[in-house]
Amino acid sequence: MRKKRIFHRRKVCRFCADKELVIDYKDVKALRSFLTERGKIIPRRIYGNCARHQRELTEAIKRARHIALLPYTGSQI
Repeated sequence: MRKKRIFHRRKVCRFCADKELVIDYKDVKALRSFLTERGKIIPRRIYGNCARHQRELTEAIKRARHIALLPYTGSQI
């Protein structure tokens, strides 16, 4: 029996694909999609960002946390 080959689609950075998207620390709604419900930043290998935009994204999330636009942790239940 032959094993079936699994095809994995290469993830494309959404910021490289659409040049109009801008990473901004004041855009909390957009930054929230890059966080888990616990408040952790989703790594680039999972989300598919390129290294440059992942660094910009991480910096924006940290700035938003510093001025209390985003929480450091998720909701405590």
